[in-house]
Amino acid sequence: MKYSALSLALLVALGVAGCSSQQATTLPAGVKLVAVNPQQDDRISLPYKKYQLENGLTVIIHEDDSDPLVHVDVTYHVGSAREELGKSGFAHFFEHMMFQGSDNVGAEMHFKYVTEAGGTLNGTTNSDRTNYFQTVPVNQLEKMLWLESDRMGYFLDSVTQEKFDIQLSTVKNERGQRVDNQPYGRYFEQLQGALYPYGHPYSWPVIGHMDDLNRATMPDLKQFFLRWYGPNNATLTIGGAVKAEEILPMVQKYFGTIPAGPAVEKMAKAPAKLDADRYVSMEDNVHLPLISMTFPTVYAGHPDEAPLNILADILGNGNNSLLYQSLVRPQIAVNASAGHRCMELACTFSLSALPHPASGKNLADIEQLLRQNLQQVAERGVKPEDLARAKTRVEARSIFGLQSVAGKVSQLAYNEIFFGEPDRIASLLASYEAVTAEDVMRVYRQYVQNSPAVISSVVPRGKTELIAAADNFTAQKFDPANATTAEPLPMRYAAHTFDRKVVPQAGANPAILLPDTWTTVLDNGIQVLGSVSDETPTTSILLRIPAGSFHNTVEQAGLASMMAALLNESTENYSTEQMSMALELLGSSVSFSASDNELNVFISSLSRNLPQTLQLVQEKLLRPAFNAEDFNRIKQQRLQSLAQAQKNASYLAERAVSKLMFGDSIAGQSSMGSAESLQAMTLEQVSAFYQTHVKPQGAQLVTVSDLPQPQLQSLLADMAPQWQGKAPELALALPAPAIQQGAIYLVHKDQSPQSEIRIVRRTMPRDLTGDFYRAGLMNFTLGGNFNSRINLNLREDKGYTYGARSGFGGDQQVGLFTASAAVRADVTRESIEEFLKELNNYQQNGMTAAELNFMRSAVNQSEALRYETPNAKLGFMAQMLEFNVGPEFTRERNQILQQASLEQLNALASQYLSPSEMVIVVVGEADKLKPELEKLQLPIIELKL
Repeated sequence: MKYSALSLALLVALGVAGCSSQQATTLPAGVKLVAVNPQQDDRISLPYKKYQLENGLTVIIHEDDSDPLVHVDVTYHVGSAREELGKSGFAHFFEHMMFQGSDNVGAEMHFKYVTEAGGTLNGTTNSDRTNYFQTVPVNQLEKMLWLESDRMGYFLDSVTQEKFDIQLSTVKNERGQRVDNQPYGRYFEQLQGALYPYGHPYSWPVIGHMDDLNRATMPDLKQFFLRWYGPNNATLTIGGAVKAEEILPMVQKYFGTIPAGPAVEKMAKAPAKLDADRYVSMEDNVHLPLISMTFPTVYAGHPDEAPLNILADILGNGNNSLLYQSLVRPQIAVNASAGHRCMELACTFSLSALPHPASGKNLADIEQLLRQNLQQVAERGVKPEDLARAKTRVEARSIFGLQSVAGKVSQLAYNEIFFGEPDRIASLLASYEAVTAEDVMRVYRQYVQNSPAVISSVVPRGKTELIAAADNFTAQKFDPANATTAEPLPMRYAAHTFDRKVVPQAGANPAILLPDTWTTVLDNGIQVLGSVSDETPTTSILLRIPAGSFHNTVEQAGLASMMAALLNESTENYSTEQMSMALELLGSSVSFSASDNELNVFISSLSRNLPQTLQLVQEKLLRPAFNAEDFNRIKQQRLQSLAQAQKNASYLAERAVSKLMFGDSIAGQSSMGSAESLQAMTLEQVSAFYQTHVKPQGAQLVTVSDLPQPQLQSLLADMAPQWQGKAPELALALPAPAIQQGAIYLVHKDQSPQSEIRIVRRTMPRDLTGDFYRAGLMNFTLGGNFNSRINLNLREDKGYTYGARSGFGGDQQVGLFTASAAVRADVTRESIEEFLKELNNYQQNGMTAAELNFMRSAVNQSEALRYETPNAKLGFMAQMLEFNVGPEFTRERNQILQQASLEQLNALASQYLSPSEMVIVVVGEADKLKPELEKLQLPIIELKL
């Protein structure tokens, strides 16, 4: 699908009456056509056809044959806001339960069917909706409809107490990993309780309170399903290489006999209301204190949403914002931001900041500075560029959001559920186009200026003297004695019109077309690999320059990363703020980052603005200012980030792995550097590294654009003709690590409700068609997919973790095998035992013939998903340049996949998976873990980082 020039006119709806003949002659019985939205030639739009079944299910179909894929999304209009007091977390709990099988789909089989089909899947829950989605090759559509309809209509009888208990443990593990063991993880939960009145639908967290989860029962769960998971409270959205008239009979077949649930009314809009400032605070295992001010505003879709978003931009988005200029640039704060967050029932306008320790400011001081910034809005007003960049950014985001079928379908589903209007692109753009400076100032005065807010303080444990002000509000807690029981809803059963236990068979695999590519070498030696993609009028470019972290000495660790950060700052002719504004007004982004081997430059632009964007890229790349003020600010930010990272268990685990596997070499250092290397680093070193290493010869550029090759090639050739030279070759020594194999290396992190586990060893370097690729195939069964042995054991059978995995990773210098999980602290030893059992069994016995066939099917059919978006194509093409191969390497890989025998793959398992040749890293509370770990009778070495 190709989108033409932007117009802000609203979409012209095609009347249903005009399609009555089609409805009468081609639609299955029980299916009603509601609306048709054709492709608009003069504006960005999302064409669709909207139908409704007799049971109330809304069906939206988006026909898009640009890739041989289909994306299926079922969105239920139920999130945590539909829950009851004392029963929080049910909607999210259901997201987990609905993957546990149904009457005709066995336990764990939903993931297995989708994976075997070469697809991807997931589910998400927020305050207002729950959705389940999968992207698969188009020949697998019927199987997806069978799976989704079975859990909609045939779920409850399959729920067992065992499934209930296991998934309850999984949800608790997710909360532990994402909330309780994360710095600031519980902040938002406290904020919600303070902002919304007791019993408000947003006053509890989506993931639920632990006490409520502990009280959850099977009858509660079933009643929640019966109330909210009927077809009349759902939207089925299908997008991809399909024809509506061909797939509607399947939709009716699988969903049409499911009875409707109870009627569902729209919830009343309920923005929070405050009569005075509320101060709340909490202690947390953090390095830096945090303060936020949160003001109630409107609700999603309100006319004032757009001007409030622009107001948030002025205050806290980017280098030109008031908060950045007044707090971050002068190093009063490490970070400061503003945002306007909207949900179905209510929106909030927030400001937040992390004070810089060197500033000597406590949170009370920062609060006053935040208030001064709010007052400055009245003095500054709204500038024309504020409106221009917001409008351009919305246009660019709308266009880039159409690059994948999943992106298109998710937009259609979201807008249907909340607004009854699947394609809102034109109306959204029109709402921003209509915003004036007066509108922004009006909403500022109405919702923010001198308005009461919740002021939340999060401080390191034992540092309560840092809070902004004494707490003056305590949220009311639910008393289980006040629990109420509603009249139970009767069970409902779908009619059986065919044998649902028969798994639908897929048709022939769709033909997969590799991206057509073109190559050239620029005059300065840059290799170019390009591809034309005309789905959206956009250009994406990845420039890789051999100037990454491995080019640093150990003493200069972090130098390449610092250089990349400074290349994102000011240039000889532009301040950082001027450059940011110039790019934002074009709807473009340019970002520099350092990986192990390369300096990466990622460029994203609307194609019509590519010439101007490339001129700015040339300015950033060839004329960096390397400003002392920028350098000092970034250095201090990074020192604080390193200190904060010591509170993050996952970061500590990865640092321990690097140190053990690569010792004192540069590969054993953090890419950001250490506190010592950062303190010693000078701006002169950064400049010298840039002058020596940022050269075009040896650099590689990949691009995906709707522009024809001659035009794009001409633009690239003009980008930097004066940039010449070649950098020194990389000389990297990675001696074998001096470690005790088979030992446990224990890293202490205080106050850890979970433990991070890594079981790791060095392996072969990365390749595309050799043993590294084959090892990935071998690992698929062990820990490379949801239904892997490791994940099914630790997550689904034992309930120890939210997820466990294993895999081979690396680059052309060296590789690693890693098995990993975050587990409940109280089952750390047991989790390691299960890991070792699985590794030992797989190393000795390997995979089975059935597992080999499953892996082959899953990997083979997933090819259809590998080249869909410009970014996916960039990654694919970057591999081609890196390994100096043509697209035909995929045929060789497919041949390896089909011909690899059990003996070959199991030999790799035998060679690389012996636990006695690995080390075990555990991050957690060492004093509590050590007595239990000693029962494993393995050497335990306490590791200091």
